[in-house]
Amino acid sequence: MMDGSIGARREPANFIGGEWLAEAETMPVVNPATGEEIARLPKSSPVTVDAAVRAASDASAGWAATPVFARAALCVAIGAAIDAHREEIARVLSAEQGKVLAEAMGEVGKAADGFRLAAELVKQMGGETLPAEDPTKLVMTIRQPRGVYGVITPWNFPVKIPVEYLAPGIATGNSIVWVPAPSTSLVAVALMEAIAEAGLPAGVINLVMGEGAVAGDAVVTHPGVVAIGFTGSAATGKRIAERGAGKPMLLELGGNGPVVVFEDADLDAAAAAAAGGAFFNAGQVCAATGRVLAHRSVVDPLCERLVEHAARHVLGDPFHQGTTMGPLNNAKVAAKVREHVEDAVANGAKLLHGGKPRPDLGSALFFEPTVVRDVTPDMEINREETFGPVVPVLAYDTQEEALKLALDSEYGLSVGVFTADIAKGAEMAKAIPAGIVNVNAGSTWWEIHLPFGGGSGTKSGIGRLGGRYTMEAMTELKMISITLQQRKRHERRDPGAGAPEYSDGRPRQGAADTGAGGRTHPRRQHLALGLGSGCAWAGGPPRNGGMV
Repeated sequence: MMDGSIGARREPANFIGGEWLAEAETMPVVNPATGEEIARLPKSSPVTVDAAVRAASDASAGWAATPVFARAALCVAIGAAIDAHREEIARVLSAEQGKVLAEAMGEVGKAADGFRLAAELVKQMGGETLPAEDPTKLVMTIRQPRGVYGVITPWNFPVKIPVEYLAPGIATGNSIVWVPAPSTSLVAVALMEAIAEAGLPAGVINLVMGEGAVAGDAVVTHPGVVAIGFTGSAATGKRIAERGAGKPMLLELGGNGPVVVFEDADLDAAAAAAAGGAFFNAGQVCAATGRVLAHRSVVDPLCERLVEHAARHVLGDPFHQGTTMGPLNNAKVAAKVREHVEDAVANGAKLLHGGKPRPDLGSALFFEPTVVRDVTPDMEINREETFGPVVPVLAYDTQEEALKLALDSEYGLSVGVFTADIAKGAEMAKAIPAGIVNVNAGSTWWEIHLPFGGGSGTKSGIGRLGGRYTMEAMTELKMISITLQQRKRHERRDPGAGAPEYSDGRPRQGAADTGAGGRTHPRRQHLALGLGSGCAWAGGPPRNGGMV
């Protein structure tokens, strides 16, 4: 086990209803850099999930009724608690996930920022008043929490991504049942400890660890869970959409983002962005540089720069100060990376750098930063999400061909375009059906308050994460109409009488202002009815579209 108060529980447990509860069956947590078991965590059953959902349901009404400023204050306190334990959480993250300590420290810092951002944004959320054809109606919208939200999160950013759901979720008044990825559940315990330390009311967030096919599926299908948030693979996202059919969903899925480099691009900037997007977190990023589409005239100088970036990386122990890249997280992803590179080389691609696993570093999960050129559209490395430290380079001759290659993918998450011609960049941005297109920046550029998600008709997901966009998705938009009180306007006329009366026999106010034909002056009438300028004429058709 790691040292320190956070994540150092002798027997890590689920957190349900404000209590740490052990589970009879456990599963191992393995350090990917060494292959050593570092902890055993609960392997929860559907019965445990049911207990967590009941705890969240019990907390739901009270938490939703808590004043928004009190919920925001809690989020600020949670951010401070995460900051206070930043290094401890980061060390657990590095040991369990495999990313270098500097990257882990940055991720934990972003998680704290996420709670602070939620605290600010929730105080700015509001509805609006809307016009109505009926002048007796006051119409408005409000946003309300959905209720018990199920959240299932991945192993590649196991601190930051959960916070993208947890922070806006509780800030807007939802209660949550959270299932983290099995291979990075120890850091979920560390994060949950910090959140609980800040004064979280019992049942507002419930942590349940276990296998996705069991614990995750139980959350998705539970009738007490009204909505689902999931970040992970496209295949798993599809199964969740099917199993949870009918529930509102936020699905942030895979990507295979191209970085398009035109002949007039700044090649130094393009190479730095493409390499950074491919090698950060050992390429285990949904928005990573999936493929580089380079104009044929710049392929050679661009590849030289990409190889220079790859050669600078130092593989090794994530805790060593000089290490810039740790291992891949698990055997399944390592096998896929190796398969994609071998398939490309076997079918004619040229390996310029790397391309091999490095078991001599302590684990078969270390894989060299890799650059491959002369990749063709039909190769696996181009068509599928590799999720490893690999830069495949494809050549094109015209802008039309570049666009065709960019569109030749089932994914549509993020894209980078490099060109000195801003008009050309804007054309590409509009034409590519991705959720994010960065002109003169790589596919990974994003900030936590911005919308993040896949394009329609692609395998990259549904909805948008980030800032107010997550809050809108995690709340229900409700329309409210209020009928304004007024006197009845059904009038009884006596041809021989002067002032008309209401149907109950009372004299109408403003009768002295009745003009020819017995019609009240409009200003006197709307003042008498107390409806302001939104009142329609009584006894006749509306004027000027129904408004006075």
